[in-house]
Amino acid sequence: MPARLIESLATTGPLADLFSDHSVLQAMLDFESALARAEASAGVIPEAAAKAITGAAKAASFDAAALAHGALRAGTPGIPLAKALTAKVAKADPEAARFVHWGATSQDVADTAIILVLKRARPILLGDLSRLEAALRKLSERQKKNVMLGRTLMQAALPVTFGLKAAGWLGSIRRGREGIESAFTQALVLQFGGASGTLASLSENGPSVFRALAVELGLALPDAPWHAHRDRLAALVCACGVLTGSLGKMARDISLLMQSEVGEAAEPGGDGRGGSSTMPQKRNPIACALTLAAAQRLPGLVSAFLSAMVQEHERAVGGWQAEWPILAEVVQSAGLAIASMAEAAEGLSVDARRMRENIEATEGTVFAERASMLLREKLGRDKANKLLETAIRKSAKQKRHLAKVLAEMREVNSHLPKATLRRLEIPEEYLGSSENFRKSLLASAQNPRDKKEP
Repeated sequence: MPARLIESLATTGPLADLFSDHSVLQAMLDFESALARAEASAGVIPEAAAKAITGAAKAASFDAAALAHGALRAGTPGIPLAKALTAKVAKADPEAARFVHWGATSQDVADTAIILVLKRARPILLGDLSRLEAALRKLSERQKKNVMLGRTLMQAALPVTFGLKAAGWLGSIRRGREGIESAFTQALVLQFGGASGTLASLSENGPSVFRALAVELGLALPDAPWHAHRDRLAALVCACGVLTGSLGKMARDISLLMQSEVGEAAEPGGDGRGGSSTMPQKRNPIACALTLAAAQRLPGLVSAFLSAMVQEHERAVGGWQAEWPILAEVVQSAGLAIASMAEAAEGLSVDARRMRENIEATEGTVFAERASMLLREKLGRDKANKLLETAIRKSAKQKRHLAKVLAEMREVNSHLPKATLRRLEIPEEYLGSSENFRKSLLASAQNPRDKKEP
């Protein structure tokens, strides 16, 4: 199912399909049919009733629009669904119809349905994350010797390698992945508690149906129903927010590197990507734009979900009813950001020559720290800094390289050999521990299954 036009910049095709009316409705019906089978296995309802209910629980035979209208009147989609399913079953087996939704409450349907949808979203998100991580690992390895300007407070700073920058993106994304995987594991649990979370209507059969239903749906079994305890879902929402923030940082970096004045990297183009309706020469950072838009949406959504956590007693009014659209938008936004950055990383072009030119354009002033450290050993901090301030002003005014200006200053060349000054502005010789840090980031971002035992 294609995304609705209004959501076309907020989701992907697979996620739009997953959160479509048909998919969500089928998840609700999956709960109802699994409940009937679980109850039949526990001897609570007849086996024939379970078969009739399962046979009728097909989304294609229901009117999703009518159910949505009914949900608006009932305050929950579970009530009109149970009525519609009962009517559907009654046409084939009137006796079986009275066992529809047996012992459940409307929130059980709604909560478990969204959990089932989240379960199906998990491999979509993790699959695109694996693509992204693999692309960033390759990018870091290819670019490990490619030097570029570091930038602090948006200003030119000491050189780094593009390999280190890519490894930094990978490290934060891997940490975000670990957070989201853990949150998914915690959140994918059954909801089934009946009216007040006690399954009183099932008497002594409650625990056995509870266990059987979890097995039927392939969900973890919680210690107890969690109608008014939304911490697991909140943790998943927060994890999506953190991961999308890391993706947004990567997108921000790439979009800045794509600026015409910088020109050091670019997203893949072609096939309608990145064009302008009026300026044919443009190659816009589309994947970055989509990711940054998602990163801007997520904090508000996270806040809204956390606000809805404060729920009353055993069943809340307004709290859980707020969650479906928030969860849908959170997961789709995170998924879009992941897929967009995977595409960007897989096709990212890097201009090593332009990176070198941008270093050269600083006239060597970004190596002032290196010169200062060399002079401090001979002259002390204060005197060394004063000499550098004078040299930097002269370099800027005369548009000459810092090393050449320093070589003409008696206070400098009497302490530093000419050979040292000639090598002052070689970026590869002032990268510090860049490569060690890059390797450490790649090692920590390695899939645990692929790590070798020490």
